[in-house]
Amino acid sequence: MTRRLGAIIIKEFIQLLRDPRTLMMAILLPVMQLLLFGYAITTEVEQLPTVVVDHSRTQESRALLDRFATSRFYVLRYHSDSLKVAEDLVQGGKARVVIVVPPDFAERSRRRLTAQVMVIVDASDPLIARSALSAAEAIGQVASLEIVSRTLGASTLRVPLEVRTRAWYNPDLSSTNFMVPGLLAVVLQNITLSLTAIAIVRERELGTIEQLVVTPIRRGELMLGKILPYVVLGYVDITLALLIAAYWFEVPIRGSLTMLYLVTLFFYFSSLGLGILVSTVSRTQRQAMQASFFILLPTFIISGFMFPREGMPEFLQWLGLGLPITYFLVIVRGLILKGVGLEHLWDQIIPMALLGAVFFAFSVARFQKKLE
Repeated sequence: MTRRLGAIIIKEFIQLLRDPRTLMMAILLPVMQLLLFGYAITTEVEQLPTVVVDHSRTQESRALLDRFATSRFYVLRYHSDSLKVAEDLVQGGKARVVIVVPPDFAERSRRRLTAQVMVIVDASDPLIARSALSAAEAIGQVASLEIVSRTLGASTLRVPLEVRTRAWYNPDLSSTNFMVPGLLAVVLQNITLSLTAIAIVRERELGTIEQLVVTPIRRGELMLGKILPYVVLGYVDITLALLIAAYWFEVPIRGSLTMLYLVTLFFYFSSLGLGILVSTVSRTQRQAMQASFFILLPTFIISGFMFPREGMPEFLQWLGLGLPITYFLVIVRGLILKGVGLEHLWDQIIPMALLGAVFFAFSVARFQKKLE
């Protein structure tokens, strides 16, 4: 029995060593999981891009804004005189926080009346919103205590500084409103990528790839023909997902569904192109599925689906830019939760479309190389 068992073990090790791709996947996946989860998972967000709307423009308002600037939560990246401009920056995803200082801020401070400042947060991501709102309230409390300590004994002084907070787009800080649109994007990617990853491999294993090669069809047309049926299937899936999101989870859909369907086409070609690329570099369906999982894992971690990208190390943020879903998540949440238009989405659509073109081109080139 020992000899027979030893023979089986040796046989399995030999087969494993003869399949270096599977061996590499088995070794790299745990390392990749540990590194990604270790660096990416964070419950505290820092360095949030902030718009300042200072109508006071006084020494007192600048001193208060310095408190926000010196904290690790805010980066005062933009200054404007218009709340509408600030809202456009938030809708476009360029800013997460708006600090509004009223015109009478300095006058009320000098008269020992309660001076107010408004902090508005993009609450489409409730985790970011809670961190930003808590930090703003803490800064206001510390500033008030310092003012009280300097003016000890002043009977007319009540609450010297009040930081009022407001949450845009998701006032209840509902996690469902944030997660469901993200799940919609992730599910669509998982289906399209997984199905197309085995498309070419299945033809090769069934022996029908040679029949396709000898036909007059060009390689690019073959790749496109492999993708288009899954695009139709993807649109069926997104329709069902939107119905469930709206009527079962009661997620408000504020944007244009027509725009969402049009933009989704670019995402499908990016995701399906990546799946076809995986299919052309894999020899078996098992390898294709393993490679798909190797790609799908970062989707949950560094794309912004579960954890804020602002809190991740810079190299992980750059790595996430190579995933089409990183851009599609911003688009879906922007359309569904914020109701933004094309003017705020083009900087996400263009890189996503370029990724799709690159993946498709590499798929055609890789397939041609295998035929030689």
